[in-house]
Amino acid sequence: MEQSAKSKLQIGILLSLSLAHFLNDTFQSIISAVYPVLKDNLLLSFTQIGLITLVYQICASVFQPVFGILFDKKPSPWYLIIGTTSTCIGLFFLAYANTLFLVLISVAFVGLGSSILHPEASRLTHLASGGKHGLAQSIFQVGGNFGSSLGPLLAALIITPYGQHFIVYFAIAGFIAIILKYPIFTWYNKRIKWLKTMPKYQKSPQESLLPRKTIIISLGILLILIFSKYVYMASLTNFYTFYLIEKFEVTKQNSQIFLFVFLFAVALGTFIGGPVGDRIGRKYVIWASILGCAPFTLLLPYVNLVWTCILTFFIGFILSSAFSAILVYAQELLPSKVGLISGLFFGLAFGIAGIAAAVLGNLADSHGIEYVYKICAYLPLLGIVTIFLPNVRLHKKE
Repeated sequence: MEQSAKSKLQIGILLSLSLAHFLNDTFQSIISAVYPVLKDNLLLSFTQIGLITLVYQICASVFQPVFGILFDKKPSPWYLIIGTTSTCIGLFFLAYANTLFLVLISVAFVGLGSSILHPEASRLTHLASGGKHGLAQSIFQVGGNFGSSLGPLLAALIITPYGQHFIVYFAIAGFIAIILKYPIFTWYNKRIKWLKTMPKYQKSPQESLLPRKTIIISLGILLILIFSKYVYMASLTNFYTFYLIEKFEVTKQNSQIFLFVFLFAVALGTFIGGPVGDRIGRKYVIWASILGCAPFTLLLPYVNLVWTCILTFFIGFILSSAFSAILVYAQELLPSKVGLISGLFFGLAFGIAGIAAAVLGNLADSHGIEYVYKICAYLPLLGIVTIFLPNVRLHKKE
């Protein structure tokens, strides 16, 4: 009975984890949202903007699989607190950074905080899911995406009008966020103690019925899909404001509001993807979300401001429904390594986005910002490879 109770859906913990993700990604999204401010203050080029994103994304990606392995082997309730503290330190330095070098140091700290929080919080989400992995990941992910959408809006209301130094208030808010992690800390501390009392065979996770070769091929296909999704997402999250300013001559503040609309759509789509995947199968959600947004991305470079806003809303909504489905699908391929898979896929998402930002920034400098969106428009067509994914089935170890 005790084991059954522990495996039930822990909705309170899931909401706490979603709140932690919300606050973390709100702070993280401040970086890209203040790019126009940093560009003017420090006289940066698009290539340098891409370099800032590259450093941030590398710190937020390379370490994630490493931390995921550590968290699987040596669980501790302190990891989330350490991650948020690193983010706060980075935001504090960013508020007063007056050179490109200091900006790079600042975003490295922020990225490291994200590298700690994402695999651990995602792993805890899996533990608290009670078997409803898609629903649990969507609850967790939607918090992060709402946070990502709120960052540009807060930047438009607070940082753009009053200056870079006002980033320090987000650092202060981050230390308050540490206190809000107390319910997670208490629950996980009790769960670790409970797990130590269980017989070893009861701790063994389920294993996939799929052969090793099929698992490797499936992971390769998922990597292609992650590449397609996050390169295109990088074009919008990092350069959408500049695209609007250059093509339609909107103000910086209005461009950040348009970015908020896009990221809000991303949050909505994320919430839908997980539970739908639980019901109809994750493969179908992945198929529809990647390939389904291709018509919209192909039209985007050729429409006016109103239709640009409408199309980016649909692109964000459709494309974002994929990640929860992709992540849970990968966890079901290797259910004994949830922390590693979480860290690997979050890390790849950030790493691909970082490299893409650097490449696309250079492309924007040499060919113009509109050219970037004409090239990236074809990326969702890679979703066709989803047809080769098998249906994942699990069984318990005997």
